Amino acid sequence: MTDIPESFGKVAVLLGGPSAEREISLLSGNAVLKALRERGVDAHPFDPAERNLAELASDGFARVFIALHGRFGEDGTVQGALETLRIPYTGSGVMASALAMDKWRTKLVWIASGIPTPRYRVVDAKTDWQHIVAELGLPLIVKPAREGSTIGITKVTTVDHDEMWLAFEGAARHDPLVLVEEFVAGTEVTASIVNGRALPLIRIEAPQGNYDYHHKYFSDETKYFCPSGLPEAKENEIRAHALAAFDVVGCSGWGRLDLILRADGTYSFLEVNTSPGMTGHSLVPMAAKQAGTSFADLCVEILRGAHVG
Repeated sequence: MTDIPESFGKVAVLLGGPSAEREISLLSGNAVLKALRERGVDAHPFDPAERNLAELASDGFARVFIALHGRFGEDGTVQGALETLRIPYTGSGVMASALAMDKWRTKLVWIASGIPTPRYRVVDAKTDWQHIVAELGLPLIVKPAREGSTIGITKVTTVDHDEMWLAFEGAARHDPLVLVEEFVAGTEVTASIVNGRALPLIRIEAPQGNYDYHHKYFSDETKYFCPSGLPEAKENEIRAHALAAFDVVGCSGWGRLDLILRADGTYSFLEVNTSPGMTGHSLVPMAAKQAGTSFADLCVEILRGAHVG
């Protein structure tokens, strides 16, 4: 390591927060906090759901590690507050965070830039569901546009008993902006980005192909393969494409892209996460370990990239 921990000054690890992903954020933040302290960093927990962000300045914090997930922590709002306070923070800036949190607008940018992503439609209570099914086929994925961790997502396989409407209602409880997306059959793959480099890909096998909230964070049944087992040329192609997809959204620092690899070798990017999980089941630390970087060193590397503007 080239940095002396003291050079970081007093560091706040933002964790918890008011979003639907608070539970996971607490797990991530406490893991980061422990790792930074192990490396001699003067790190302290800071929960924005319990404290005013202005206290970061009054309490003399020199840097912030954002371990918040979902709204308020990952959508540009806390980034804007930290910009105003002129306190360096980890991860993407205001614009990229807000854009990446919005799956619809991310898709618009990707499609305009030639980044492959599943076909979709924005829907509301007046949508003709039969028309959507005729256009996109079955199965379909119905999801809130601005949530993470598979919250509010439903896979619709039949339309005999108002399944589309019920799925829409479930998503709309989390966000008035709802997407219906074609289901892409294939292998789940994730690409982690840290300070301009794409880490080894991870191939995911969840029970019955259901990589939901439980299987993401709490199940030991989900299998992760890193190395991914993909042919080297395909791995390198996807990693390069992931970097491009990350950059075109304006992201910086670190993040994770999720994609589906079809049997024919083509793939579609689903979303980009600008503040990914850092729990015991999390993917960025797994990829970093494969690349020879320990969890603690990963945390320090991410913290090193803290910036304002």
